[in-house]
Amino acid sequence: MTYLIPAMRLWLVTLLVCVIGYSLLVFVFAQTFVPFRANGSLITVNGRTIGSELIAQNFTSARYFWPRPSAAKFDGMHAAGSNLSPTSEKLTERAAETVARYGATPANPLPADLVAASGGGLDPHISVAGALYQVQRIARSRNIPAATVRRLIDDRAVVPGGPFAPDPIVNVLQLNLALDRLKP
Repeated sequence: MTYLIPAMRLWLVTLLVCVIGYSLLVFVFAQTFVPFRANGSLITVNGRTIGSELIAQNFTSARYFWPRPSAAKFDGMHAAGSNLSPTSEKLTERAAETVARYGATPANPLPADLVAASGGGLDPHISVAGALYQVQRIARSRNIPAATVRRLIDDRAVVPGGPFAPDPIVNVLQLNLALDRLKP
C-alpha cells in the first residue's frame, strides 16, 4: 500500500504530460504553422469540399487524368496494400484490365505506376511519365491541343525529396482541377 499512492501520482503525471500535454502541444503547433496540412489538406471549390491533396480519388471519365489503381478502392478508411503476391492471379487480372483500359501495347507500354497500386492504396500522385501517357486521350476528349495539357503537367510537376529524388510527380486532383479551369 505504501507504493500505491506514489505509483498513482506518477501515473497521473505521466498521463498529463505524455498524453494530454504532448497532444495539445502538437495540435497547437500544427494549427499555428501548418493549418492546411493539419486539417487534411482539403480542397474547396466554390465553398464545396471536393477532396484532399493527400488521398487519391477514382476519376474514370476520359476527360480527366486517371490515378494509380487502389487496393483500398479509394476509401480512406481502408488504406492498405493488397497483400497480394506478385504471382497472384487476382493481381495479374487487375493489371491486365488496367493495361486494356489504357490501350497499352508492347510498342507503347504503360508506365509502371499506372498499373501498380501504391503501398497504402491511396497515393494521390502519378509520375510525370504516367501523366504524359494520358495526354492524347484527354486532349481528344476535351477538344484542346495536347500542348496545353502537357503545359499543365509541366507547371504542376514536383520533385519530392529534393534534387536526389528519382522522378518528378504530379497530383492527379490538382491536374484535373486545372483542366476544369481551362477556357472551353
